[in-house]
Parts: sequence; structure tokens; C-alpha cells
Amino acid sequence: MLLGVDVGGTFTDAVLVDGIRTTTAKAATTPADQSAGVLAAIDAVLAAAGVTQADVTAFAHGMTVATNALLEGKGARTAFLATEGFVDIVELGRQARADLYRLQAAHPAPLVPPERRIAVPERTGAHGEVLRELEDPAAVAEAVAALGVEAVAVCLLHADRFPAHERALGAALRARLPDAHVSLSHEVVGTFREFERAATTEVDAALSPLLAAYLERLAAAASERELPEPQIMQSSGGLTGVATAAAHAAFTVLSGPAGGAAAAALVARATGEPNLLCFDMGGTSCDVCVVQDGSVRETTGREVGGRPLALGMVDVHTVGAGGGSIGWRDAGGALRVGPRSAGARPGPAAYGHGGTEPTVTDAHVVLGHLEGDLAGGVGLDARAARAAVRTLADALGLALEETARGILRVADAEMVRALRVMTVERGLDPRDFALLAFGGAGPLHAAALAEELGIRRIVVPRAGSVLSALGLAAAERRRDEAQTVLRPGDELTGEELAGLAGDADAVAWEVRYRGQAHELTLRDGARTPEALRAGLTTAHEERYGYAEPDAAWELVTVRRTWRTAGAEVFREAGEPDRTVRGPARLPGPEFTALVPAGWAGGHDAAGTLRLEREA
Repeated sequence: MLLGVDVGGTFTDAVLVDGIRTTTAKAATTPADQSAGVLAAIDAVLAAAGVTQADVTAFAHGMTVATNALLEGKGARTAFLATEGFVDIVELGRQARADLYRLQAAHPAPLVPPERRIAVPERTGAHGEVLRELEDPAAVAEAVAALGVEAVAVCLLHADRFPAHERALGAALRARLPDAHVSLSHEVVGTFREFERAATTEVDAALSPLLAAYLERLAAAASERELPEPQIMQSSGGLTGVATAAAHAAFTVLSGPAGGAAAAALVARATGEPNLLCFDMGGTSCDVCVVQDGSVRETTGREVGGRPLALGMVDVHTVGAGGGSIGWRDAGGALRVGPRSAGARPGPAAYGHGGTEPTVTDAHVVLGHLEGDLAGGVGLDARAARAAVRTLADALGLALEETARGILRVADAEMVRALRVMTVERGLDPRDFALLAFGGAGPLHAAALAEELGIRRIVVPRAGSVLSALGLAAAERRRDEAQTVLRPGDELTGEELAGLAGDADAVAWEVRYRGQAHELTLRDGARTPEALRAGLTTAHEERYGYAEPDAAWELVTVRRTWRTAGAEVFREAGEPDRTVRGPARLPGPEFTALVPAGWAGGHDAAGTLRLEREA
């Protein structure tokens, strides 16, 4: 049996898969120590399935420990070591404003303050020539020890390609500070661009002790309960072992959303919908991603909480629009929703845990969209929901139901903006996609979002409210490497490219014309210089509308991926029974869906709800 557990802002979801049988359960998330909520969810799903821990053969986990710490600017007491003259590189960053028209807006402060930044007397040139020897790494390690730190980030100039000095310094630090975590930039990132590499290494060092402590507690608890050691979801969408995740927390910053993205790719294959625009609306946030030609779109780096991470990861965009997002009146008298959330405790007023502020969930209760008990055994208090929304209605001078509808429209607008960021702003037409809605609140909003974007098909999997956890259970194991090479195209040989590809299961080549500042990515297939050049011509034409087939070009970075396939947990789908025509409300054990007028559809053989816009 496969066990998947995903930690969200409000609920922790658990899924147990035995062949084609799937059992689900929810427990309240415990922000102070997420492992408590994880264990509660595991107990609930085992009880629901009528099995014991001994029946579980694999345990996959996605969490928000690293994400939350990064967003809150928290981390272990860390020192940052860089080549002399470069110690302030993270603080200096790039000449890009945090907000173009707000001159006072600033980027987040570095995780390491100036007094814990140490200049290392060494220098390696851009071509590997040693301009200044690293003469006494032990003395540098002694200076770090005097700072009393729990972690050390090391980012020496050009260490992505020439890491000898960084390795020597790492060995001295690990010998002098055996209990401190040491992150070396060439081990974390492996690619050029000093600022992004340094910022990523700093994040990795600061968060790894926190994540390691959490994973140690969870692994110990799993062992006590005779559960398998957890496999951890990485931001890239693949699973890795506890030791790797604990050593490199930066790899797991998008651990939770990546589970949903992995599940979305599985849904695409099982439903015969290769192009899906996916949104996961949970209790605290909404995560949006794109599945194109059956694969989740990936990116080689992005910002999380205003901090750059130069790592391969699934391309997910997150906004603060979830079932627990709070409605409020701004200084100008306008209705706003989120990003502040009621969270797991007290949660929406309708949950009866003491919440008094109006949320998206409360608005649904007021309008009659949600009734009875929710998944996870949460009973709804309609009176408390109406009281919370009425407070906001009075402040706005509106009627109760008008205010509830307004809350939903504002939340929908925020999610539509996120969906457009991932499509229209990337040159994709959302009308070419089906909308995959999941998360506890997703099916309630799917049709409204589809109408706004001109999408004509909606897919909601049977386990839609816990789809991220199901994606964890079925996810592949994955290891990624990136290596900057900066080789002129006319000097490359097929033999050299074959050596760079090695025995990897998938290879991505980042190429550009000489003199350009940014690269285009060619995935697989191209294993000769001629194929790479042709691929650059095609990709440049598609991206920019022109190409220069005879211009000098270069191979910048090679990204390699090794994969071990996960389990198949989705059955083949049949044709849907066209039994529902809107307007209708479809309550179910996993989710409630709203079907407005003009939409119709039904459930297929796998239990997936499929809706289509009628002509």
C-alpha cells in the first residue's frame, strides 16, 4: 500500500492507495509542529481503510516547513563565506526594484547579517586559473567557529565550474564544526550567475537545520509506528530520501505544490487531456500550474518570498486565495479578500473553532453552497458563518448575500489573474486547455473561472480534495544535476555532448547566441551540435519571432535528470455519463462542485467529474 501525506495551510491530507482502491482522510494542520498533524492524518486514513501500519509499503510526504521558514525570514544562525570583495553580493543583488513604481519598496533582507559575513582570501579566474591561492582554510574555519553559528553557506567566485577551493574550505569547516550544517554552492546549484547562486546557497544553509530537525522527528515517529521511512517531495516534482532533503532544504521549498503538479500530470495521462490548466485551491492559498503535452511545465529558477532560487522546479504560481482567505474592507471602502487567512486555527467562522472573521468558506455557507459536514469530519456552523459575513456587510453597507457573492467574485478575480500569469503572460491561450480543479475548494470555483477565461471543459478527479497527497503517493523518484559549461557551439563535438549527457534519463540543454544574456532550453532529443543549433533556431523563432541561423552560438548549461517511475494509481477513464445539467450543486464525500447554467456533464468510469460548456 502506498501512503501519501500532504501538509496544507489548513488541513493535512492523507491518501492510502492499494491497487485501484483509494482511501482518503484529513486532519487539522498543526503549524507549531507539522509532524503532529501528519501523524493524526495517518492514523485517520489507516482507520478508514481498516488496515495497520504494517500494510504500508511506501510513505511519501510533502510539507511546508522550508516554505514557511523562507516566507517568514526565519532560519538557523548562519555565516556566509565568499571570495574577498564579494561578501555583500546577496544584499547588493541586481539593479531591479522590488516594485517598479514604489521607490520605498525593498527586497527582503539577506538571511545573514553583515557581522556574520566573512571574506575569504582566495580568487579563481573565469577560466580556472588560480589568481590567489587559498592558503589557510583552517584559519577561516576558526574564524567561523568564533561566531557560534549553526550553519555555514560558502559561495566562492567561479566555484560552479572550478570548485577546488570551495571543497578545501568545506572540508576544513566540517572538521572544525562537525555539528554545523555546511552548504557549498557547487553542491547546491552548480550553475553560474553569482548572485543567484549565492542567494540559493544562503537559503539552503539557513533552512537545512530547521528541516533536518523536523524530518528527524518525523522519521523517528514513523519508525516507532513501524512505518517506512518517508520519501520527501522536492520542488522538481520527484521524491528523494530523508538524508538528501535534510542536507539541502532549498530542494524542498515548493514541496507541497509540487505534489499537486505531479498529480496533475498523472490526471492528464489518465483522462486523455494532455493540456491542462490546473488550480489547487486549498484552505490558505491557490497554486496554479500548466500541463502541456502531458508534462508539467518546469522552470530553472524563480523567486519565493522575494528570494531567488536557482534550482530546477515545477513552474507553480501561488496567490493568497483559499477557503480560509479573509474578506475585509480597505481604507477606500472597497471589498478585498486575502492574502491573510484564518488558517487551521481558528479557521473560518463556519468551522466552529472560534473564528469570527468572514472567509471564502463562510461566503459559500451563507449562499447554501456548502451544507452538513466537510471531509475530515468538520461540521459547519451556518449561524456563525452568517454572523461573520454580516459584520463585513454592515461595514460595506451591503446586504448579507450580496456581500457573500462579492467575496466569491473578488476571490475568483485573484485566481483568474494567477491563471492568466501562467498562460496569457507566457504566450499560451487558456482556451486551448481544459481546466483541472482540485483542492477542497477548487470545484466550487471551477466553472466561474472557466467562464472568465473562455475554457469549455472542466475536469475534477474523484480524489480532488486530496489530489496533492495522491500525487505524492504515485510520484517518481528523481535526482537532478545542473552543470554550467559555457562552450562555443563551433567547438562542440558529438562525443563531448554524449559525455555531458552521461546515463541520465532526460537532458535539457540551455543554449543562446553569443552575446545574449539569457538562454533558451532544449529538452532531450538534441545530442549533436547540428541538432542543438537547429533547436536554437526553432526555439528562438518561436519565442522572439525571428532567428539567426548563421550566428555564433554557445552551450551554456546542461541539466541532467535520473528518474525511477512511480506507481500507477489512476484507472483508464471512460466516457462521462451526461446526467447533470446546470444550474446544479453536486455534493459528494470528497468535494462539492457547482454547475452553473450552460454547463453539463457527469462522472466517468474512474469517478472523474467532467463538465462541458454547452453551445
